[in-house]
Amino acid sequence: MVTASPALRKFRRERIVGRYIANPLVALLGRLGLRTTFATELQTMGRKSGRWRAVPVSARFDATGAWVISQHGRRSGWALNVADDPSVRIRQGQRWRSGTARFVPDDDPAERVRTFATSPWLSPLVTATFKALQSDPISVRIDFVD
Repeated sequence: MVTASPALRKFRRERIVGRYIANPLVALLGRLGLRTTFATELQTMGRKSGRWRAVPVSARFDATGAWVISQHGRRSGWALNVADDPSVRIRQGQRWRSGTARFVPDDDPAERVRTFATSPWLSPLVTATFKALQSDPISVRIDFVD
């Protein structure tokens, strides 16, 4: 009998928590008009359904785009969608931005996540949260096209 790697087991647990607890909670907060810098919505085109699929992500915005971390690498559902169709939409505050996503494997996700904290005091908490939730992180760059 082949046993799953620790990263794969963690991915499976995190997927259940995300799918049934975290994602619905963030979606509910969004419908109520409550926004947070730690969770914004990313929409990808479903590779099977052909419909827009929404998932909460943490993002760091700049003038030309945004950085996000796929905590489970290329095996997460939204990353598989990006690999199939890199056209995405991401909510920046109250505005939807269109962009093109690409994986940046030579970027250091641990270093990148430090830039997500809104203050130096929150940096250790943000870093610890990402570390607890990740199994095989990869940085993703979204370049705005609108």
